[in-house]
Amino acid sequence: MQAWSINAVNLAEHSDNPVHTVEGGRAAGFAGAVVAGTTIAAYLTRPVAAAWGIDWLTSGGYEVAFRGAVLADEPVTIRPIDDDRIVAQVGGRDCAWLAPTMTPELFAAPSGRQLEPAVFELTDPWTGYAARVGEDLSLYDAERIVHPVVWIALANRIFIEQMIDGAWVHTRSRVAHRATAAPGAVVVVEAYEIDRFETRSGERAVVQMEMTIDNIPIVHLEHEALVHLF
Repeated sequence: MQAWSINAVNLAEHSDNPVHTVEGGRAAGFAGAVVAGTTIAAYLTRPVAAAWGIDWLTSGGYEVAFRGAVLADEPVTIRPIDDDRIVAQVGGRDCAWLAPTMTPELFAAPSGRQLEPAVFELTDPWTGYAARVGEDLSLYDAERIVHPVVWIALANRIFIEQMIDGAWVHTRSRVAHRATAAPGAVVVVEAYEIDRFETRSGERAVVQMEMTIDNIPIVHLEHEALVHLF
C-alpha cells in the first residue's frame, strides 16, 4: 500500500450540518469548517482499493473511526502503517484510521427500533461523490462500479432524514462488502437502531443497515454518530 496526500475538500453540499460551515464549526469549538467524515473515509479507502483491488470491493470490508477534526483545505496524508491499519494525518497528528480486512465479520440479524426503509438510485450526487472530493483512483471507472464511500454516504442520509436535528458528528462505521454495484442501480436500505447512549461529547446512536439491490445483499454496515452534541 502506498501513501497519498491531498488538501481536504469541504463540499458545500454538507452545509446542512452546521459544523461543516465556518460559523458552525467555530460555534462547536473548532477553528473553522470541519471536513465531513465521509470525505476522510473516501481518502482512507484509496491505498486499500489500489493494492487489493476488486476482490476487496466485492467481499472485503473495514472499520473506520474518526478521532480528530480535519479542517477545510488542510493537507492530509493517508499513510499505511501496515496491511492492518491506514491513518489520516494532519500536521503529524492522527485524525482518523481505517482497518481493512479481506474477511469481514458479518452481522447477526439486528434487533432494535426499525427505521423507515429507504430507496436510493445510484446516480450523481452519490456516484460522483469521491471525484468531487478529489479521490480519483481509476479502478472504479475501469470496472464500472461505484466507490465504497457511497455506502457511508447513504448511511449518513438515513441519519439526516430520520435521526438528526441540528449539528451532528459521524464517529465510526464498520462495513462488510457483499458485492459491487454499478452506477444507476437502485439500492434498498433497511436500518435498525441497536443502541443509544450518552458520552461526554453528546448522545450517540448506533444503527445497523443492510443494503440490497434486487434483493441481493450488497453491503452490511454499522454506523455510529453523535446525534446530539452537548
